[in-house]
Amino acid sequence: MENKSSKDPLHGITLQKIVEQLVQYYGFDTLGELIKIKCFNENPSVKSSLTFLRKTDWARKKVEELYIQTLSKL
Repeated sequence: MENKSSKDPLHGITLQKIVEQLVQYYGFDTLGELIKIKCFNENPSVKSSLTFLRKTDWARKKVEELYIQTLSKL
């Protein structure tokens, strides 16, 4: 069997892991400035953010793009 690794940087990473790493690196204040969505600015928590991001494709895409840009810094 051939071992093929995915070139997708998001392959195998859960949305929860992405949000937790971004919050750990930036904090909710900076994250709310970088991505202007309510779940990062008003009473933020990982749980409420995950609930919103799982329902809202455009917001999830922004979070995933920020995560990819931040990967080299993590």
